[in-house]
Amino acid sequence: MQEITNNHASSAMHVELTELSASAHKYVLNSKARNTIRAYQADWHSFCTWCDERHLSSLPAEPQTVALYLSDMADHGYRTSTIGRHMISIGLAHRTKGLTSPTADETVRAVWRGIRNTLGVASHGKLPILVEDLRRMLQHTPNDLMGLRDSALLLIGFAGAFRRSEIVALNVEDVQFVREGLVIMLRKSKTDQEGEGRKVAIPYGSFIETCPVRALQAWLAAAGIESGPLFRPLSKTHDVRNARLSDKTVARIVKRYVRLIGLEQRHYAGHSLRAGLATSAAMAGVSERDIMAQTGHKSPMMVRRYIRDGNLFRANAAARIGL
Repeated sequence: MQEITNNHASSAMHVELTELSASAHKYVLNSKARNTIRAYQADWHSFCTWCDERHLSSLPAEPQTVALYLSDMADHGYRTSTIGRHMISIGLAHRTKGLTSPTADETVRAVWRGIRNTLGVASHGKLPILVEDLRRMLQHTPNDLMGLRDSALLLIGFAGAFRRSEIVALNVEDVQFVREGLVIMLRKSKTDQEGEGRKVAIPYGSFIETCPVRALQAWLAAAGIESGPLFRPLSKTHDVRNARLSDKTVARIVKRYVRLIGLEQRHYAGHSLRAGLATSAAMAGVSERDIMAQTGHKSPMMVRRYIRDGNLFRANAAARIGL
């Protein structure tokens, strides 16, 4: 009888631990941005497929297996940043299961250093949309409901230096119109996974055609939106749908208008709005601290890159010698 009781208790404990493990795994997933988790999952799936095709174990994976995988990626033309993210995904998958990560092995680290030295680590991010680009893009927005939405989205995304995921997550309730312009409560972002939130002030523009505050007011009034998602898709008959735009749609909107002004659309995406504000501000001589306050960057390193890019011609030695 005592043995049966012990077995029952052991079984109950196993069930409880299994449930706790599932719960812990859920919180692990929520510790990262949703897009980041999707990227990690896709990377892990790619690694598992690669291992299966070669009859190698993916979990746990031998350091030699990971080293070969990274080398294969490099040989097939993957960027250094992509290979590095795959390393993180493999390590995370192992640590989540309580296993030692093979990416910590010196063989893997040596291969990774060799890949970085061979391919380089220069950033290949999207190009920024500068103020003059934005002005020209707005001239191509149609004179209809879609044009009002696109104008408001482009201007709010630019002036707020928002990520595309932040743009589509905004609700009417997050926006407060004040005397100086508007204040947007950004409730959650890529660098604020705990949801502490931060306020972003967007002032009235100097020109009506490029004023983000007036553009948003025009869109909300014409669309009759009083609550819920701020930016919404339109039906084929241009009716406003009770839904939220996807972040991919933001990228498509940006690409549509940069193409209309003669720029190569493959070099631009949703992040071009955020990068554009930072770069344009740097070109206008705005301080590093004030740029960080608007973009929400925690570290000055990325902002300094925007400042360097913005100053390429503004503080240029070759431009001052009379050529």
